[in-house]
Amino acid sequence: MPKLTVHDAKGKKVGTYTIEPADLAPRINKQLLHDAVVMYQANRRQGSHLTKSRGFVSGSTKKMYRQKGTGNARAGQRSSGIRRGGGHIHKIHNRDYSYSLPRKALQLATRMAVASKIRDDELTVIDKLEFAEPKTRDMVGILDRLGCSGESLLISTAGHDVNVYKSARNIARVSVSPANDLNALSVLSARRLLVTTEVLDQLKEKAGLKEKAELKEKAGPKREAGPKKKAGPKSKAGAPGDKKKAKAKQ
Repeated sequence: MPKLTVHDAKGKKVGTYTIEPADLAPRINKQLLHDAVVMYQANRRQGSHLTKSRGFVSGSTKKMYRQKGTGNARAGQRSSGIRRGGGHIHKIHNRDYSYSLPRKALQLATRMAVASKIRDDELTVIDKLEFAEPKTRDMVGILDRLGCSGESLLISTAGHDVNVYKSARNIARVSVSPANDLNALSVLSARRLLVTTEVLDQLKEKAGLKEKAELKEKAGPKREAGPKKKAGPKSKAGAPGDKKKAKAKQ
């Protein structure tokens, strides 16, 4: 199994972390990743575009000139869509572009995105990332020692750490996200991913729980054996031949 090098804040190797992409996702489905990224981008759209139809253009609605006798083509009001300064014939309305994919599909897409970072050697592991107070200078030094400076980077921590967030928010092309807020778009948008060992533990645990739940769903609920039915009393009626014999005697 592949082993990832674990560094400390000084950039020194302090251990290894054993993980492979299959621990997070059985395979990397590019179509699912594409669908998830398009959904997140669509949900970001404001959708406030609006143009004016002839009814919203300011100006007089009076007929420009009489119908006949001028030699010109017939014309109505100035706000007509075929005239300069008039309204749009096919007006653009406000609309909501947001939609959602199934929750399990999005969770799987997030794990696939992290697995792709492991496969492409674009993931850096640090033992812990803590600051006593917000210090951008200290964060820049850590990123330089880890070789993560000069390119887009996503830093993921086990929980919401205010000091880590404030230390990195003023660095260009660097963003911070807790492990619970990771998604396929944020992971794939950054060139590199910097995580702590706790984040990898959480991702592996979630992936294991999801696999167990899926296996249970496939197996279905267990059927409990009901109580056995008691045999009823035997009928006292004789054999079918006895009735015929009785009739013959009569």
